[in-house]
Amino acid sequence: MTRSLNGRTAVVTGAGSGIGRAIALRLAEDTAKIAVWDINGDGAAETVKLIEAAGGTAIAITADCSDKAAIHAAAEETRAKLGPFAILVNNAGIAPFTPFMDIDDDLFDKVIHINLRGPYLLTKEVLPDMLAAGWGRVINITSSSVQSGSFAQGHYVSSKGGLMGMTKALALEFAPSGVTFNMVPPGFIDTPMLRAAPIDADAFAQTLPMKRIGKPEDIAAACAYLASEEASYITGQTISTNGGRYMGSH
Repeated sequence: MTRSLNGRTAVVTGAGSGIGRAIALRLAEDTAKIAVWDINGDGAAETVKLIEAAGGTAIAITADCSDKAAIHAAAEETRAKLGPFAILVNNAGIAPFTPFMDIDDDLFDKVIHINLRGPYLLTKEVLPDMLAAGWGRVINITSSSVQSGSFAQGHYVSSKGGLMGMTKALALEFAPSGVTFNMVPPGFIDTPMLRAAPIDADAFAQTLPMKRIGKPEDIAAACAYLASEEASYITGQTISTNGGRYMGSH
């Protein structure tokens, strides 16, 4: 992979741990300047330390990536310190397990608010920078559960399915602009969120074709490709990174 990001500014939401941290580290390795946004300020600061220790450039911003005012303030701070946005990775999200009949309306709304409305607000905030430059990458972290379903996650799968639809709609609308919109639906990835889930991760891994759990770095590699110059003719697409759990075009 050509290290071709040339100091462009990238924001990765939920980059204080897990998949988001791995994406931030990889894009920094590929010479992007990274804005690490996370509601967990300590986690964001730790990610920045790791990036700087590897010779990269990054800032940490504590922000609720579903709150419009917080997003705007974080964007203004990022622009002031790193310059206009060129890459957005919408990774922040929550993934509760709740039997459908036990989901109350407030929880459903909360999941949609964070997982779908948040990326909508983020994209709207940073897209003008990309359109002005005639170059941009929006990468949405969806979920393999959209492709295969997921037990007791009707709220979560609905939110990620909406994000998939938004990705395609924006890819079509902005195709001539030089800004691409793509998605990476992780399969079973070894993260703190997975380890906290009410499932036996190691046992489930044995049901996968590859017989193992994926690593956050696997998702980061897919994002790095989509963010690169080499992916300039790819938009509205899905790179399913799931160890063979689901095989299909979408």
